[in-house]
Formats: sequence, C-alpha cells, structure tokens
Amino acid sequence: MSEQLAVGLMSGTSVDGVDAALVSIDGAGLSTNVKLIHFTNTPFEQKVKDKIFQVMSMEQSSTPLLSSLHFELGDIFADAVLQVCKEAGIDTKQLSFIGSHGQTVYHQPFAADQSVPSTLQIGEPSVIAYRTNTKVVSNFRSMDMAAGGEGAPLVPFTEFLLYRNPEAGRLLQNIGGIGNVTVLPKNCSLEDIYAFDTGPGNMIMDGLCEKLFEIPYDKNGAIAADGVVNQQVVQEWIQWEKDFFNKKPPKSTGRELFGERFILKILQQYSHLSKQDLVATATYYTAQTIANAYQAYVFPTHAIDEVIIGGGGSYNSTLINMLRKLLPERRVLIQEDLGYSSDAKEAIAFALLANETLHGQPGNVPSATGAKHPVILGSITPSPY
Repeated sequence: MSEQLAVGLMSGTSVDGVDAALVSIDGAGLSTNVKLIHFTNTPFEQKVKDKIFQVMSMEQSSTPLLSSLHFELGDIFADAVLQVCKEAGIDTKQLSFIGSHGQTVYHQPFAADQSVPSTLQIGEPSVIAYRTNTKVVSNFRSMDMAAGGEGAPLVPFTEFLLYRNPEAGRLLQNIGGIGNVTVLPKNCSLEDIYAFDTGPGNMIMDGLCEKLFEIPYDKNGAIAADGVVNQQVVQEWIQWEKDFFNKKPPKSTGRELFGERFILKILQQYSHLSKQDLVATATYYTAQTIANAYQAYVFPTHAIDEVIIGGGGSYNSTLINMLRKLLPERRVLIQEDLGYSSDAKEAIAFALLANETLHGQPGNVPSATGAKHPVILGSITPSPY
C-alpha cells in the first residue's frame, strides 16, 4: 500500500493538553514503516482542565457536564489536528485518517460492588471527523475490555513494531501521569512480550507542585533536586497501595488510586516535611515503584540490557538519575538517545493502532491486557462528506 498521512491524538492522565503527531505510514503489521513529520502539544486552558477534573470526581461529576465536555473536547482535538497540519504545511484534505485516544475520565479494569469493569474516554469523534472531513478511529480500549482484558496498556503492540531488537532485551517505560512498561525480550515474537502499569508516573509529583508551588510540574526536576528524600515515607506510601503493587501482571491503574485523594492524604499526614522534601520524596517514590516492578515481575525471568524512558517524565533529570542509581546494571536511556521523541511517542502509537484497525488487524497484546483473544480495536467514524 502506498504511503498515507495520518494524525495521532493523545491526551493522557496528566491532563496537561493534547499531543498531535502528524506521521506518514506505509504498510501494516510487521511491514509497517512510520515517520514523524511534525508534532505539537496544545495545553488545555485552565477552565478545561478544571472541567476534566470535575468530571473525574465522584463528588462533583454530573451527566450534563460529562455530555458537554465530551463535545467540547471533540472541538479541542479537532483544533489540534488543524494546528499540526497548518504548522507542517499540510492540507487536511491530504489526511487519510486520524487516530484519537480521547481523554480518559474513568478507568476501572475490575469489578467492584455493583459495577462491572469499564473504561471511558471522551472527545466526540464525530466532531473531529466533521471539522477535518477525515475518517476517525477512536474508543480503542473498549473492545479489549469486551474480550476480558483491562483495556490497558495498548502501546505494547506499537512498541513491538518499532523497538524489538534481535540482540538486546529492552524495557519501554512510559512515564506520563501513570507509569507503564512494555517488556521486549531479546529477539522476541509478539507472543513473548507483555506489559503492565508500574504505578504512578508524574501524577503525584505534578499534583504536589500544583498545590504547593502553584506550578503545573517540576521542570527538569529542579525542585526535587533541592529537597531531601525521606526513605521511610517512601515505604509508607508503598504500603498505602500495596494491593496494586503486589498484584501480578496484567494490571492497570489510574487516578482512582494515585490521584487527588492520594495527594490530599500526603498533604494531611506529612505537613511537617518541607515542600521541597515532599516533591523529592514523591519523585523517588515514582522511581522506586518502577524499579520494584522490574525486580518483581521482569528481572527474575528476562535478561534486560536497556531501559528506554518516554513520556513527560523523561525530561525530569532528577527522576532519570534516581532510576539510573536504582538500576545500575542496565543502560537507562530516553527516547531521544535513540533518535525518537519522548513527547510524540504515544500520539504516534495511536496513529499506528488506527492504521491496524483500518487494515482489519488486531492491535492489542493479550499477554499485556489479559484479553482472551487478539481483537481489532476501536470505533470508526467516517468522514461526513
């Protein structure tokens, strides 16, 4: 098949904005070739972030707010497509399709009380399709959950396509709001790989920065570098969510465990620590939970040579240095060390997953999500005219 232009859209658990990756794609499956043409990040206005967090809140959410925000985000995602194409000098008429992850507002991969496993990503695809006159693939997680999976993580398939290596065992660690890892054994087949959420990524660090310093995140890890890590507190926080950490993969998590309630509990119980020490401790906590996950669920069974970090957390040099000290026998790299973009990685992934869907090919990895079968992911919204 000839080369196609597509846009991948991602808005993650950090709720900082919309990533848009304009790519060229040729082929599908193992024969896929993808090239990043241009990338943009459009930050959410504060009023939009407030609405997203309100919808996520069990106490503040409402059906009218959810319905309205679903369509409002559709417009915001459409704006992101138009912007990335404009900056690249590409007419949207040249696009073959858009892959939109949407904004996750709830993710419960297990049954609880009277509720069944479910996930919800919003950002109406019809709005995106109408405003760009382009086919949209969205709602990627639901089919995996219908097949008995957790609907996450979904990037392992694309990581297998792009990062498998015949000579090195690799871990692909994403540090967005949540941390997740894909295990790529040396010279692996698709059946050999697995993935799972390691726990918090930037979520706790960002939340503390917002509440203590009124800034969205700790740029380059500068605040954490000025603080002192309290190792006892790190261990206490690990005990708070020990059920998650002790659960064997596949497993996934989100703000339900490591969001607002976790952060407020920190502020209530550890007000005697300085602001810098709290951020430093939260940064080390993230690094420690990632390293612990490897020690428990990866290293005993696989020889790993490289850990490749992506996502916003890869730009936190304090966090990366902590990981290097915790993993002294492995090379800890960031995406840029391999010539890729940490920022664009997940947006590219959903363009690739959309491409698989349109080729009628499964895009999940059952060993990563727990699904009973490989399944074709997503819902297709055609271009309207």
